[in-house]
Amino acid sequence: MRPPLLLRSSGYVFRAFVDSFPHFGQKLLCRAASVPHLYTLRKTMHYQTEERGSPNTPEYRIYFKNSDGNYISPFHDIPLIAQEEQCNGLPAKKAKKNGSEALFNMVVEVPRWTNAKMEIATKEPLNPIKQDVKKGKLRYVANIFPHKGYIWNYGAIPQTWEDPNHMDSETKCCGDNDPIDICDIGMQVCSPGQVIQVKVLGILAMIDEGEMDWKVIAINAADPEANSLNDIDDVRKSRPGHLEATVDWFRKYKIPDGKPENQFGFNAQFQDKDFAVEMIKSTHEHWRALVQKSTNSSGIECKNVSCSDSPFNCSAKEAKDVIQSAPVFGCAHSVSPEVDKWHFV
Repeated sequence: MRPPLLLRSSGYVFRAFVDSFPHFGQKLLCRAASVPHLYTLRKTMHYQTEERGSPNTPEYRIYFKNSDGNYISPFHDIPLIAQEEQCNGLPAKKAKKNGSEALFNMVVEVPRWTNAKMEIATKEPLNPIKQDVKKGKLRYVANIFPHKGYIWNYGAIPQTWEDPNHMDSETKCCGDNDPIDICDIGMQVCSPGQVIQVKVLGILAMIDEGEMDWKVIAINAADPEANSLNDIDDVRKSRPGHLEATVDWFRKYKIPDGKPENQFGFNAQFQDKDFAVEMIKSTHEHWRALVQKSTNSSGIECKNVSCSDSPFNCSAKEAKDVIQSAPVFGCAHSVSPEVDKWHFV
């Protein structure tokens, strides 16, 4: 196979080269880290990502840029619905398409089969992706036999927020103060920071330590099977055992850390596409109130560059200043062999 081209744009190194040739690419990135203002950049549809700090350290961050090269927040500046018309910087409340037919944007945080618990940093300016830290240590999800790491591409739907002040009528639990989570069951193994368009298929009501933590099930719209999967029953019919494995994974993934099993609403039964879309719309309205300062922010950082009627709106220069203060990109640190350990629970 012909090796990929090394693409350079304004001093950036295209990340795909590194992903294809990890040994040589790592050397290249280490050299890049020694040169001021030379960082890695990945193109993902209309968005680009820029790494700061050293991978596998608490300082590592993935920042986002739009097609104009301006820094943005993946939480607040990437539209909820793909290619939706904007109104005063905020997505229109009524999309042109029926909600159940619309494609939603998904920000990939964790690729399938990996263990690092990457997440949008909701309490940092411009909300980069970072690795979660607990008690001073980087967090990794355990390999619970027979699963290796996460079993789907895992991420968040932008411009949604599970309001910790809002109690769900069915489960009587309040939101977990994060964007709504989403699992892409498509075949492609994505990259952290990749933005993909997905078809929503259903939703699972997980309760995490007393908090409502919805898990949307979706498929990458570019997946070969996307046309044949239109609702959660289609997944059940065409992929026997997949939904059961998903419930089992979410139920047990914290047990190796000494935590109890997670619980579920609706008797751990997946709700259909229409229910999922309504839940996404609801969390979008909660997000709208958040960025318009109509509700308590609960510590969330709402700095954005596109929501013109938001009091948290900032200039491109202000956004750039945030990134310039972050550590330069450096060589990846080693990962403990413990991450590859199998757990039988």
